[in-house]
Amino acid sequence: MLRNYIKTAWRNLVKNKLHSSINIAGLSVGMAVAILIGLWIYDELSFNKDFNNYDRIGKIWQFVNFSGEKTSYDVVPVPLADELRTKYPEFKWVSVSVERKPILSVGEKKLAETGNYVEPSFTDMLSVTMLSGNRNSLNDINSILLSRTLAKNLFGNDNPIDKLIQIDNKTSVKCAGVYEDFPVNSSFKDTRFLANWNLFLSTDAYGKKASTQWDENSFQVYAQLREGADFKTVSAKIKDSRMKREDPPKYKPEFFIFPMSRWHLYADFKNGVNTGGSIQFVWLFGITGFFVLLLACINFMNLSTARSEKRAKEVGIRKAIGSVRKQLVFQFLSESLLVTIFAFVFSLLLAQLALPFFNSVADKQISILWTNPLFWLAGIVFSLLAGLIAGSYPALYLSSFSPIKVLKGTFKAGRFAAVPRKVLVVLQFSVSVMLIIGTLVVFRQVQFAKNRSVGYNREQLIEINLNTPELVKHYNAFRADLLNSGAVYDMSGSSGSVTVQYGGTTNIQWRGKAPDARPLVMSNEITHDYGRTIGWQVKEGRDFSRNFSNDSAAVILNEASVQLMAFRHPLDEFVKINGKDYRVIAVIKDMIKEDPFKPVNPSFYRVSYGGVSTINIKLSKQLITSDALAKVETVARKYNPSNPFVYSFVDERYRNKFGYEERIGKLSAFFATLAIFISCLGLFGVASFVAEQRTKEIGVRKVLGATVFNVWKLLSKEFIVLVIISLLIAIPVSYYFMDKWLMNYQYKTPLSWWIFATAGMGAIALTISTVSFQAIKAALANPVNSLRRG
Repeated sequence: MLRNYIKTAWRNLVKNKLHSSINIAGLSVGMAVAILIGLWIYDELSFNKDFNNYDRIGKIWQFVNFSGEKTSYDVVPVPLADELRTKYPEFKWVSVSVERKPILSVGEKKLAETGNYVEPSFTDMLSVTMLSGNRNSLNDINSILLSRTLAKNLFGNDNPIDKLIQIDNKTSVKCAGVYEDFPVNSSFKDTRFLANWNLFLSTDAYGKKASTQWDENSFQVYAQLREGADFKTVSAKIKDSRMKREDPPKYKPEFFIFPMSRWHLYADFKNGVNTGGSIQFVWLFGITGFFVLLLACINFMNLSTARSEKRAKEVGIRKAIGSVRKQLVFQFLSESLLVTIFAFVFSLLLAQLALPFFNSVADKQISILWTNPLFWLAGIVFSLLAGLIAGSYPALYLSSFSPIKVLKGTFKAGRFAAVPRKVLVVLQFSVSVMLIIGTLVVFRQVQFAKNRSVGYNREQLIEINLNTPELVKHYNAFRADLLNSGAVYDMSGSSGSVTVQYGGTTNIQWRGKAPDARPLVMSNEITHDYGRTIGWQVKEGRDFSRNFSNDSAAVILNEASVQLMAFRHPLDEFVKINGKDYRVIAVIKDMIKEDPFKPVNPSFYRVSYGGVSTINIKLSKQLITSDALAKVETVARKYNPSNPFVYSFVDERYRNKFGYEERIGKLSAFFATLAIFISCLGLFGVASFVAEQRTKEIGVRKVLGATVFNVWKLLSKEFIVLVIISLLIAIPVSYYFMDKWLMNYQYKTPLSWWIFATAGMGAIALTISTVSFQAIKAALANPVNSLRRG
């Protein structure tokens, strides 16, 4: 019997090629989208899970209180690590860590690589997989562990064990081991080496000073709990570790251990409460995948029920010769399952073909889990469910026809027979329009933030990190030679990148400040020519200048600082920073250094050459960029011949701040496009059957004088009305959810009317273009042939 069901189902598929092709194509695309989204969600949910101790590893965070609001930070003081180790038996391992990107040299080969200086227990905590050497080698201060990739880049096919490596031309270390690269879906994917924490302290003056300071919050502390210990309970115990010590700070730090399981998807806090994070996008794409697959299933239902009258005679004959309804249901379900099996096979092919593009957009390295039994089990169950859902309504509907009415020719589908089909079309386009609106809002939000004034000029601006001391020693000579080369407009130094805010202070006073106010004001140390180099915008006052010897006691504020301090006339006001008075000489427009979706932090700028860690260079517009860079490199190598010329463009660093939102927008657009394709494919199929069912009516109308336009209007009007109804549903629903999504951003685009108008007009235009092909084809048909067929 099953064999006959399958054989009959195959004959029906072959006989109705257009119908079958539309069904298989729609389901294939829907399944492919579901597979891609499923793989993306699997990758997101499995982030960091490759570590053996995943469920017991955490990172120490702290809440600090600035002006009555708790702000979260993942950096803490170094001495906290020793206190956790010695006073709390719940901790199995604790390790301080700091990320750096030094220049590693082996002979003539020099590479700038990212790595972590850690304590020896770090390798056990993260269950580092060693390919050669011993993970405990970090007990030796002069040892270093290299990732497989870095070892290959530095030593080629040679054995790296016991080979010497120079770090920033300051010290030599011995390669004591090679470990497998950390997984790409982990928080340590860019960590190319692990070095001893004490080595960092011996070569970094700030690190050595901070190692004993309880109020220097610039380092990470990772910890692993013992079996049976609970994150919440341990967090409550360590909460007041700083406040219990002498001279507790006014910002009242509260420490807690944040589980590794929440780092990636739940890293957002607001006033001391975990508010979620990227998990919202996991839910978003999960719902999107469900609805795209639902659209494909709706197509199947629509096309099958639309063909009901075509198959009515088949049902009547089968029932007349003894088939019972149960057998007919099984027959139609077998056809549905056969379609879904073909669709699943094609969906795997489509997903595999789309993966390179998908990975480039999503910034992932996802692959189909061909060898994973759970993947195939999920795929089979997925196909069976899709087949049953898609085929259930047509099977029950078609098997209910009365054989007597069908064979007598008196069968009518009924005036309400098309209602379910219309409801499904409305649902289809409602979902599609919501996806279009969502995509437009995401893109609009990203573009809105991109167009926001950043307060300086990023064009032709590059940065060089001062990993080695040579350029700092020859700063003035380096700058003079660059200016004389004609390759640069100007050069300056700063305590960090113009795109990053590195630190601030609460030890700041001004006239009229409330005694209990403890706001955090960001601190920036720069050289005299910084403002001219980056092109910041002086709102009032003057820039720093070498012509004023007292500028060492001067400060420049941004607009946010002036607003915080409530200065009506800020020039010549005095601000006391860490006990020293500084005179305000200028106010600059706010510069975006952190999240472009949030307000700018209050900030001040002071002249200092001792804290320079970044060189900022404005390239000349008179030269081609490549020529200017070549000249800059020549001068840099003159003063720093032993290291590579490594630079970055500021506009690229700034663009990276939009990376996550842009990827979400592109993925949304990708899925929305496929959803629209599925909807239009279904609309095309339904329109073709409607036109076929009304062949005789169209022939009669043409004989009576109806024009092509009249016939087109007759067939198109019904579908346009359905799409308008879907717009009335989709627009308010989209407005509600997108307004809630935008609430996550403090700096956000308004929900303009044109976004909804564009989506609505686009949906109507797509409907007209999709239906018009069948409508015009029917209108142009010879009425004589139409009446003969009717």
